Amino acid sequence: MNKLKGAEAIIEVVKLYNKKVIVKTRNEKKYRIKSLDEKLRSFRTRREARIILKLNNSNVKTPNVLALGKYTIIMSFVEGKLMRDLPEKEEFMKPIGDEVKKMHLSGIIHGDLTPANIIINENIPFIIDFGLAEITNNLEEKAIDLLLFKRSVKKKSFDIFLSSYLEKNPDGKKVISKLKDVELRGRYNVRTLT
Repeated sequence: MNKLKGAEAIIEVVKLYNKKVIVKTRNEKKYRIKSLDEKLRSFRTRREARIILKLNNSNVKTPNVLALGKYTIIMSFVEGKLMRDLPEKEEFMKPIGDEVKKMHLSGIIHGDLTPANIIINENIPFIIDFGLAEITNNLEEKAIDLLLFKRSVKKKSFDIFLSSYLEKNPDGKKVISKLKDVELRGRYNVRTLT
């Protein structure tokens, strides 16, 4: 059916028992020593599957893991469109803030939280692509997730997202404080030549 080749993996939409599923297979890296490449791909595949399962248990809307191979994850197919391909709507922002809050409270950071990794299905957001995700409660990592999202949406949209993220979030204010710290650092500031 459909096939997409990324830097880290090949994503295919295939039919399994008459249902669409996603098959994500980590790419071999020819520049790495073969044994190291195999270990890294296997470890990262298992880590991503473990993270998705943990998020499913925390009621975060993500695809479900259906099967796991050495370098492959088979996941449920989520109908909808990528948020990046839709007009930015404020009504998406509150539920996205809720999902990111649940994700962070479950001890997971996404690592690439942008509209390219959110599927909107009937105004319900599903977070996808946990290839860069990690299990951590590090406040700065959570702040960087928020910074990536902030830079990819309009200010008003981010404000709605943020109010939802902060609601009943015991770590929310600490994460926002870290976000402000991170934004002040030179490498995260947008620089212009004058």
